[in-house]
Formats: sequence, C-alpha cells, structure tokens
Amino acid sequence: MREAGRIGVTELAGLTGASEMTIRRDLEVLADQGVLERYRGGARSLLLRGEEPPFALREQEGLDVKRRIAAEVSGLIADGESVVVDSGTTCLEVARVLEQRRLTVMPLSLHAVNALAGAPQVTLLVPGGQPRPGELALTGQLTTASLAALRFDTAVIGCCGLTAADGLTAYDLDDAAVKRAAIASARRVIAVAAAAKLSRTALAFVTPVAALHAVVTDDGAADEETDALAAAGVTVRKV
Repeated sequence: MREAGRIGVTELAGLTGASEMTIRRDLEVLADQGVLERYRGGARSLLLRGEEPPFALREQEGLDVKRRIAAEVSGLIADGESVVVDSGTTCLEVARVLEQRRLTVMPLSLHAVNALAGAPQVTLLVPGGQPRPGELALTGQLTTASLAALRFDTAVIGCCGLTAADGLTAYDLDDAAVKRAAIASARRVIAVAAAAKLSRTALAFVTPVAALHAVVTDDGAADEETDALAAAGVTVRKV
C-alpha cells in the first residue's frame, strides 16, 4: 500500500492469497494504528514517503531482532554505569532489558520511563520536555537542558538511518536535536539499528559516524554497509 498509495480489498487478497475477510480485518487494525484510511472496498495509505511509521506499528515489527540487539547492548554496559537511553522501539527494548541491572538510567521517552519505573536497582532520572504523541519521545529545550546538565558513561542512540557516508540521521528535527545532546553528554556512544536502517538516510542529520564508538545491528546487515562503518573506526557487532 505504501508503494501504490491506495489499493482495493480484492486486489490485496489476490496479491497475498488471504481471504477478503482477513484483508478487511487487517486493514481495520492498520487503520486503528493510524497507518491508513479505509474507504468502501479498499484503503489508502496515510504514510508519506520518507515519513516514519507510527510507533504502534513499529513496536511490533522485528521484535526478536530488537530483543537480540538489546541483550547485546546490555552486555556492553557494566554495573554501576550511568546510561542515557534514546527514544524509539529498539531503545525501548534496551530499557526493558536493563530493568534488572544496577545502573543510573535516564530514558528519553515516557514508554521507557514506564518500563523502568518499578526497577528495584535502577536509579531513574526523568528529563523534562514535551512528549511527542504516540512516540512519547521527550523533545524540546527542557530535554536538551536536562541532558546538558549531566555526564553519562554511555549513550544508547537509536536512528532512522545510518550510513558511513551520511552519518546517523532521524526523521524529525526535534528528535535529532535531542540525540545530538545525548551524544554530547556521554563518554561512549552505542548506536542501535536493525539491518534495514544501515542503507537508509533520513531527513535530519544527527552526527557523523566518527562520533560513534559501536554499532549493534542484526546479522541481516549487508557486509558492504558494516565494512564501511568499520573502516570509519566504528566497532560493529552483529547479533
């Protein structure tokens, strides 16, 4: 649907082999997530090219990969560290896996704040800022001021795109500003990205790859992409 813009139920059933009843149910789920708009006999996409899909949709995509990445990141963080955890669905899985660790953590989304709120050994720091609808990522001057006031051992940064040539990028300018502030506040920067993001460049520039110490991705990442990052001095870990 993203390719066609709009498409009918009958055509979708023919393309997928699913029944029209199943297609209609799936379209209703996607409409509830804000991805598309239904009309009689079909639907049209509400996603613009270059626009980030809604959080509710992204949260369920590639969940096993995100959890593997999160486990690898946890292994790179020592007990007692102070960690700033970016917004986004992969970083939310990182926050969840840190729940049982003895750490000081500042999450940059309310989803991750909620995930860590009851963690017995985590010293939870909550930044100021304005939450973006759905995403609940904290943005604005209060967020960047909170980051500027602190110095972390590690920043775990998500991204919308990451290439050796174009660096780490985001879809949203406000989100990019928060990522830059988090990177500036940390001694070590770990970027997390599913394989598809390593060949993608989004609109808002965040930082060149020289600012990254490590990238954790999945084993589906193309060798040419990870080799280019390694040649730029970044440690790449595939899981």
